[in-house]
Amino acid sequence: MKTRSSFSILMTPRNVLMSRVIMGLTQLHSDQDKGDGSLKYILSGDGAGDLFIINENTGDIQATKRLDREEKPVYILRAQAVNRRTGRPVEPESEFIIKIHDINDNEPMFTKDVYNASIPEMSDVGTFVVQVTATDADDPTYGNSAKVVYSILQGQPYFSVESETGIIKTALLNMDRENREQYQVVIQAKDMGGQMGGLSGTTTVNITLTDVNDNPPRFPQSTYQFRVPESMPLDSPVGRIKANDADVDENAEIEYSITEGDGYDMFGITTDKDTQEGIITVKKALDFENKNLYILKVEAANTHVDPRFLYLGPFKDSATVRIQVEDVDEPPVFSRPAYIMEVKEDVPINSVIGTVTAQDPDAARNPVKYSVDRHTDMDRIFNINSGNGSIFTSKPLDRETLLWHNITVIAAEINNPKQSSRVPVFIKVLDVNDNAPEFAMFYETFVCENAKAEQLIQTLSAVDKDDSYNGHQFSFSLAPEAASSSNFTLQDNRDNTAGIFTRKTRYNRHETSTYFLPVVISDNDYPIQSSTETVTIRVCACDHRGKMLSCNAEALIHPTGLSTGALIAILLCIIILLVTVVLFAALRRQRKKEPLIISKEDIRDNIVSYNDEGGGEEDTQAFDIGTLRNPEAIDDNKLRRDIVPETLFIPRRTATARDNTDVRDFINQRLKENDTDPTAPPYDSLATYAYEGNGSVAESLSSLESVTTDGDQDYDYLSDWGPRFKKLADMYGSMDSDKDS
Repeated sequence: MKTRSSFSILMTPRNVLMSRVIMGLTQLHSDQDKGDGSLKYILSGDGAGDLFIINENTGDIQATKRLDREEKPVYILRAQAVNRRTGRPVEPESEFIIKIHDINDNEPMFTKDVYNASIPEMSDVGTFVVQVTATDADDPTYGNSAKVVYSILQGQPYFSVESETGIIKTALLNMDRENREQYQVVIQAKDMGGQMGGLSGTTTVNITLTDVNDNPPRFPQSTYQFRVPESMPLDSPVGRIKANDADVDENAEIEYSITEGDGYDMFGITTDKDTQEGIITVKKALDFENKNLYILKVEAANTHVDPRFLYLGPFKDSATVRIQVEDVDEPPVFSRPAYIMEVKEDVPINSVIGTVTAQDPDAARNPVKYSVDRHTDMDRIFNINSGNGSIFTSKPLDRETLLWHNITVIAAEINNPKQSSRVPVFIKVLDVNDNAPEFAMFYETFVCENAKAEQLIQTLSAVDKDDSYNGHQFSFSLAPEAASSSNFTLQDNRDNTAGIFTRKTRYNRHETSTYFLPVVISDNDYPIQSSTETVTIRVCACDHRGKMLSCNAEALIHPTGLSTGALIAILLCIIILLVTVVLFAALRRQRKKEPLIISKEDIRDNIVSYNDEGGGEEDTQAFDIGTLRNPEAIDDNKLRRDIVPETLFIPRRTATARDNTDVRDFINQRLKENDTDPTAPPYDSLATYAYEGNGSVAESLSSLESVTTDGDQDYDYLSDWGPRFKKLADMYGSMDSDKDS
């Protein structure tokens, strides 16, 4: 099979117009085709039957729709001639390729619709900003359809773009962010190498200038003035100053300092990190009377300096600050911050111990009065002269009770008492020898009956409440009345101790069980103080080693006596036994039952308590409530609807004195209505009938009238009502038997 063209590959332009419904691309022809219509041409492959069709009689191949190289640049088709009748191929299958030639039908497209970039301000010319990129869908190997050239449409003279690479650079020197921060640049990309007739696309580039520290801080004014009262507390703010910096963020951070001035040590300045303001504060107490005007020189400097811009000048500025101190009415000022005074504890009352001094620091020099803060002197031991500040005692002092007295003195202006100040006064009470020495402890010792003469039985020591600069020195001796007649001797050891010794060989506790030995203790201070202390010495029985056995004389007379612990144990046992007997008797008495009926004549006037509590309306097994019905109202033996009775008790009827028919009929009718009512409660219920008849069948229930009808009553039916009424049955049955007897 041959084609009419001399090539097996057909190059066909892709812009086949749709207005031409069929356009011939090529024609196939078989050598076996004699033109009699016996052969049929068949086309298969890419787009066969859809995009490409073949005339089965002539072999013409035609395109049915527009071809787009960007969708598919190459189509591979296969054609064959077959016998129309048998369908058998007359020649082998032929294959051919159709390639679509490109034309410039796609404009360049940028990879981003909007580009964002930033560069530091004051950058040099030619500084790289950003690179933009555009792509063209046309065939880059066929002509210049895909060759893109970049150009700048908006943004000159500040920026430029490289035509081939799309790199944007700065084109102007020293662009200042403080003058203009944002720039919008429009870049165009055009194909066909930028020639006429080429297609183009554009994009927008937003360029921001970032800040650099190219502006020094500047004070808006050269002099600042502030007024401050002299009573301003320390570290209180006097005022704020601010130097302006056109830069932002860390490039605008400022550090303030006081460089010189007569108030250099009186004031300080700090930086508010949020507002970049300088805060002037008070460092030392101000005094209008000493100095009322301070002049400071304050400097503001950037903390982050860029060396590249030092040529622009020093990145700091200075200003003068004048601070005027205003006079205020101040409280009196004491000559000292605290006073320490000393006084002897034996000084007479109203003795002056010291003086405090305060004066008004104001120019008026108002007079001052003094007083003692009674919260610090609750006992009013001290007082003060309100005019001259002299402190004197108003009560006796005792160093041994309280060594230091800490009081507070108040000085207030007479004309304005609200202006007052306080000062602590520490008063130390000096010691005088006004306390006699005494035993360090209470001494109670013993001596053995078999003690030998000159035997040490106790060592004594003493203490003194008074203070001694050289140390205490005590002397011990027996009182004059005991020095010659005592059975013991006392030896002073000259080291503030003394020893008690026995004077004779044996002692008898049955004759004298206890000795009281008076001892005189004296100190060596001036004036000499002494006291008489008593030592208790008990005579005791001891073993051969001198260990005490007993000091009680009665213990030898009644050696078999019980100890105190044994007596207490016996007493507790007796008490427990008595409590047990009382409880047992109370339980026996509680169990004892009283007779139900005390008097036979008063049986109807007594209320019998059975102390039996049912289970409530839910308890259907307790007892048959039907047994409590009036025997006269029972017509037939009806069973309860709520329980199954175990035994049917038929009450015994008694003869009635008279028949009250209307009441009986009424009750029977109501009972039938309740028994047949499906809405009636299934448990015991109380039905109230507002009916008044001619009289009760049982007549009166009062015990006053029942006496006359005892003979007519028959209580034998009580024994048929079950075990719960057995007590009544026995009681009334016994009465009937008594009457019969």
